[in-house]
Amino acid sequence: MQKFLLIILDGFGLRDEREGNAIAQANTPNLDRLLNECPLSKIETSGKFVGLPDGIMGNSEVGHMNMGAGRIVRQDLVRINESVESDELKNNPRLQEVFQHVKSNESTLHIMGLVSNAGVHSH
Repeated sequence: MQKFLLIILDGFGLRDEREGNAIAQANTPNLDRLLNECPLSKIETSGKFVGLPDGIMGNSEVGHMNMGAGRIVRQDLVRINESVESDELKNNPRLQEVFQHVKSNESTLHIMGLVSNAGVHSH
């Protein structure tokens, strides 16, 4: 049986630029040896590669979810945006039922959520 080792270095990135890059500037002889002598695969960790919109950075949760699934997992932000663009959200029977109930009974509907431009747990 062939042996292999999966190493996940959370928050660790590989890029050539040295300025502002603590990893490239660090003295890492053991890691350098592994990178030079062992087969490796680099993966993309943002945007469409992890089920996010283009230009949106990934995070630990998104990365681990995709690695564990072995496929691209469309994130909630993408799924919500797609449902709004396709009118799926507007035409959702359960939502229409709730809105009709509120209207018919002159009641109040409380909607809660997180709002932020940080793009990690809310958008």
